[in-house]
Amino acid sequence: MNDNHILIVEDDLTFAMMLRTWLAKKGFHVDTVSRVSDAVKLLSGDDGGTVGLVLSDMRLPDRDGIFLLQWLRKCNRAVPFIMMTSYAEVQNAVLAMKSGASDYIAKPVQPDVLLQKINDALAGGGCDVAVAAHERPVMPKQGKTVVPAEDTDSSASSGSAAPPRYLRGTSEAARQLYGYVDLVAPTPMSVLILGASGTGKEYVARSIHVQSRRAGRPFVAMDCGAIPRDVAASEFFGHVKGAFTGAVADKRGAFVEADGGTLFLDEVGNLSYDVQVQLLRAIQEHRVRPVGSAREVEVDFRLVCATNENLAEAVARGTFREDLYHRINEFSIVMPELKDRGADLFLFADLFLRQANHELDRDIVGFDAKASEMIASYSWPGNLRELKNVVKRAVLLARSGYITAADLAPSLSPAGILHILPLRDDGDEKSRIVAALRSTGGNKSRAAQLLGIDRKTLYNKIEKYGITQ
Repeated sequence: MNDNHILIVEDDLTFAMMLRTWLAKKGFHVDTVSRVSDAVKLLSGDDGGTVGLVLSDMRLPDRDGIFLLQWLRKCNRAVPFIMMTSYAEVQNAVLAMKSGASDYIAKPVQPDVLLQKINDALAGGGCDVAVAAHERPVMPKQGKTVVPAEDTDSSASSGSAAPPRYLRGTSEAARQLYGYVDLVAPTPMSVLILGASGTGKEYVARSIHVQSRRAGRPFVAMDCGAIPRDVAASEFFGHVKGAFTGAVADKRGAFVEADGGTLFLDEVGNLSYDVQVQLLRAIQEHRVRPVGSAREVEVDFRLVCATNENLAEAVARGTFREDLYHRINEFSIVMPELKDRGADLFLFADLFLRQANHELDRDIVGFDAKASEMIASYSWPGNLRELKNVVKRAVLLARSGYITAADLAPSLSPAGILHILPLRDDGDEKSRIVAALRSTGGNKSRAAQLLGIDRKTLYNKIEKYGITQ
């Protein structure tokens, strides 16, 4: 166990990020999750044994903080535990203490008071469920619960090692997305990935390849929107020397390069109608004829396509062939936009910060409170690609160890900036939720974004307060 390692369990994204940044300034290593199930998974994993203190909210989307505390004690884990609760939940705070919590703190949290409680809890060690809360027993041997391993892409890097290129995320939208990926990847079915620009479609395509039986063979990606019409046949099927002016040597096309593996056609909706005809035959027959050759080549490939276009509407307009559409769409996956991914927003912000540190040789620790609020209140119309670019530029601009709102502002489009309505305590929670719903015309996804929480948390709070529309 590492006394400097704190796990924050909090579904208010902005508040969790501000706590994380503030505690990092105080010398702590901080992990944040927004659900009890994610906390259990982290605490049960290899890194869970290093957690020196848990700081948990009482009300969480899937279970409450009492459940997490009781789970820890049942596992014989005497990790110090501080419960965060509103003034209206004093009875629950008493229950937490009876269940073995080291302490509790009321929201809105006073930083100096919280720091003192953390130091006191760490100095005194954990509490055992069978011992009064003020007694400090010797910490027993920690138990371990077996849970499914986390996706390796989401593991944090340390030291000078390069951070991962991507992570899956822990939001409900991410769980559903990768549930579909895990389901279809081992099959031979062709997959059509639908989603706005910048949502990570190519990463999902690569994930399908890596989890398929073709993982050891090539993954060939083609951007259909960048291929001129007059050279499309050569790019896809190859050509022989002398086939046309400039063909000074034989060329293997994308279909042949992908033989045995996966061919990924990005922005497939941009293909011209005549190129669609050529592709349809190659996909149906699994045979291609290089430009200028009289001989056909047999190819074995798995097809994954992606587009930000509505291909069903394109079929109705007659600009995309219906038979090709059905060939490439044996199974479809819809990519969630960043604004719908809840707590994943800050997971990706942190990942892109680490990537930028590595690429630019900087050592930025995190985001200050105002920057965190700005991230939560922005709508991110460019999705992950925009977030990555904004964070990278901010890392370059940062004058201190933390990214500020001034570092972020120059890269943000005015059209994407919202007015955030952060939730802090039950005293004004209901009125803020009602105001957010009114300002968004009842759009719950947008209202959750304004409030800095994920959509499931908003539904829970709407039910809690009996809010009707």
